[in-house]
Amino acid sequence: MAGKRILMIVGDFGEDYEIMVPFQTLLAVGHTVHAVCPGKKAGEAVATAIHDFEGQQTYSEKRGHNFTLNATFAEVEPASYDALVIPGGRAPEYLRLNERVVACVRHFFETGKPVAAICHGAQLLAGAGVLKGRTCSAYPACRAEVELAGGTYADIAIDAAVTDGNLVSAPAWPAHPAFIAQFLAVLGTEIRHG
Repeated sequence: MAGKRILMIVGDFGEDYEIMVPFQTLLAVGHTVHAVCPGKKAGEAVATAIHDFEGQQTYSEKRGHNFTLNATFAEVEPASYDALVIPGGRAPEYLRLNERVVACVRHFFETGKPVAAICHGAQLLAGAGVLKGRTCSAYPACRAEVELAGGTYADIAIDAAVTDGNLVSAPAWPAHPAFIAQFLAVLGTEIRHG
């Protein structure tokens, strides 16, 4: 199987694990992943945040790592990619205000290409208007946005994921094993143990 070309759209204070883990995993299994951020170039970095579940009513937030971009958003042509990854964290709340980001997201839905969105990534999907009639998981605080965008919120365990056609979604980083496995299946990636 030939590796796929995957676009990952990130921004400052995206969730550290939700950027790093899929990025590294997809590279490790032979895919090409271009991580981009509007207004930034390859070699520049975004600041990440670490969100944890420590018993309070919502997650806590701590400063994460710097994540170095390996492609330039201004040079991205969505048609040249096979799939899209949208991490969560705080970045989706402002990325959805960028018209070119929204157009990129719409391209993947209009062409039926695989899309993986986790946690607050659903905010970007809702902002792009691509959730109507779709089932989508997200961090529970984003349920209203999924439903107001015409989607069905998948109320699943924090470590589970859901696939609806070309869309794979999950509530938060504890779902990485299920989320990444389902996305790899939608990509057609086979991993064999021998």
